[in-house]
Amino acid sequence: MLQAINTKILIAILAALGGVTALLVHEHNAAEKAAAEAAKTRAILQQQEAERKAEADAHKREEDAVMRKAEQEKKKNNSNYRAKSKTWQTYVP
Repeated sequence: MLQAINTKILIAILAALGGVTALLVHEHNAAEKAAAEAAKTRAILQQQEAERKAEADAHKREEDAVMRKAEQEKKKNNSNYRAKSKTWQTYVP
């Protein structure tokens, strides 16, 4: 009789260990999936950041080109542009 009780207790302990093992395996798999998703998300975010940076650089280059062109037009249309810095030399009080 004692041997039957010991056997039942041993089976219960083994079942509990099996349940704990299954839980640990499930948590490990979930952690691996989460890590894979995090890596995928990080790669997507890095790609988006690179695209945003490229767009910002292109926008800045375009803006600089427009500003240079506007400055050239200003210089071209302003007849007194070159003489502006020399006006103090001809000023007679």
